[in-house]
Amino acid sequence: MKRQVKLLAVITLIAVLVMVSGCTDQNASGESGTELEETTQTKEATIGYVLWDGEIASTNVMKIVLEEAGYDVEIIAVDAGALYQGLADSQFDFTTSAWLPQTQKNYWETYGDDIDSVAVNLEDCKIGLVVPTYVTIDSIEELNDNKDQFEGEIIGIDPGAGIMQTTETAIDNYSLDYDLVASSSAGMAAELKNSISDEEWVVVTLWTPHWTFNSFDLKYLEDPNGVYGEADHVETLARVGLAEDDPELYGIIGRFNWTHDDIQSVMADLADGMPEDEAAQKWIDNNPEKVQEWIAAE
Repeated sequence: MKRQVKLLAVITLIAVLVMVSGCTDQNASGESGTELEETTQTKEATIGYVLWDGEIASTNVMKIVLEEAGYDVEIIAVDAGALYQGLADSQFDFTTSAWLPQTQKNYWETYGDDIDSVAVNLEDCKIGLVVPTYVTIDSIEELNDNKDQFEGEIIGIDPGAGIMQTTETAIDNYSLDYDLVASSSAGMAAELKNSISDEEWVVVTLWTPHWTFNSFDLKYLEDPNGVYGEADHVETLARVGLAEDDPELYGIIGRFNWTHDDIQSVMADLADGMPEDEAAQKWIDNNPEKVQEWIAAE
């Protein structure tokens, strides 16, 4: 009987020890799981952009730069109006695609109070009407007298772009008897290339920097009435609150700044058919010091 009692006591003790051990392990596992989750939490960033060659270039470069900094990055292409509205509504963290103060002035006036202006990333960006240099006029004022040569058309890009709205203003301001043909950045460039191949007269909405200025002999038509304004800059804009929510991300995009040579090298590769991620990676591989300046903490 005593032996049975002792055996029962031993079994009970073992059971208690197992239960205590289990609770301890569960607590330790819970704590370590929480710590692991905290230390491995993914950093995320969402970039909005417009489908212009320069903005495709800058956005894909920034995507890879942020991935090198440990971010999971999503890029979303929209038209200009949706870009500004998306930033104001915090649908995007930031964009490198804002042409200010002229080209996208109307969008800034509508949404600017709800958007954070971070930094200028590219200086001296011009827009206007452009023709091949073999075209023998030099001013917008001469377009009407040469309507038949241009078939009464100005070849544009996507209808929501600021340059298209400014060109509509130019048509009214100069009383041009022309139709503004909406297309896309790629469609406009293709029409320009085909016309030059046949030495036909063509007038397009264009801007610098743009790869076509490296590939063809082009000139801006003079704008004596100043409809297209002074040169713009390209600005990085962010959703309100990003600086507080993610100081690291905000610091990187605030340091992002490059030159016309930088962006046009990426644009030229894109125009030659190189995939967007490969063109961006090529530039990054060739400019490691600049990339590290953007990523490095101040």
